[in-house]
Amino acid sequence: MKDMIKKVPVPLCGVMLGFAALGNLLQSYGEGIRSLCGIVAAFLLVLVLLKLVMYPQMIKEDMKNPIMASVAGTFPMALMLLSTYVKPYIGVVAMYIWFFAIGLHLVLIVYFTMKFILKLEMPKVFASYYIVYVGIAVAAVTAPAYEQLGIGSAAFWFGFVTLVALLILVTIRYVKCPNVPEPAQPLICIYAAPTSLCIAGYVQSVTPKSKTFLLAMLAVATVIYIFALVKAIGYLKLKFYPSYAAFTFPFVISAIATKQTMACLANMGSPMPVLQYVVLGETIIAVAFVVYTFVRFMGFIFASNK
Repeated sequence: MKDMIKKVPVPLCGVMLGFAALGNLLQSYGEGIRSLCGIVAAFLLVLVLLKLVMYPQMIKEDMKNPIMASVAGTFPMALMLLSTYVKPYIGVVAMYIWFFAIGLHLVLIVYFTMKFILKLEMPKVFASYYIVYVGIAVAAVTAPAYEQLGIGSAAFWFGFVTLVALLILVTIRYVKCPNVPEPAQPLICIYAAPTSLCIAGYVQSVTPKSKTFLLAMLAVATVIYIFALVKAIGYLKLKFYPSYAAFTFPFVISAIATKQTMACLANMGSPMPVLQYVVLGETIIAVAFVVYTFVRFMGFIFASNK
């Protein structure tokens, strides 16, 4: 058992986040499906917490690495989403978990900025940097559950401003330094997440809404989604790396963003029926990637050491 816990990688938090978001995406198909996703995410949370308790030194070492430190942001993001799952059962305690997760994410932003951004080295910049800064927009997605739209709106605008800045920085990195070590190559799929996450946060927490702004964000998100999807399909032939976690949340949040845009436009009196087919396609792709990645991670963690 100890050997298995030792093998739990930080990017498993990304798979946990993927499942927590997938439950929300699939909620319209039945509460049971959402609950199942929540249970799987909770199981992954237990594995991560066991690693944290049993091997804190390993986690401490990981936090000195810009990839691991940035991917660690998926932990508070998942915690924000999971707090909404347990809210019907634990009431106000869920809100304290939500606040704690936001606080944890803010601490990460400060730590990451001091350690890596102030001493910026272009070859060490990866798409996972989006997680640290734009990831806080999960607070905008979950804010309505706690009637904290002020916090949600602030989280959206912070996420949006950092999204624009990082789109420039990260893109320059991949253009100027195209050589990426193989274990880090799947991280480029994270590109699909930040714009879509901002769309979901905007729809949930910002009023009044601009149809033009929403459609502009969706257009950008769709282009980046296609790029990430092509990359992901290409990287499936690589051997397993923990960076496979990048195949989960980015594709789930893209489907959620399209779905929420469709509902929002209908409410504005400008329905776009064609989006329902896009949502269905993106949902199928998201489910396939999340299940596949989960199976690969479980195979990696629980395989007997030969």
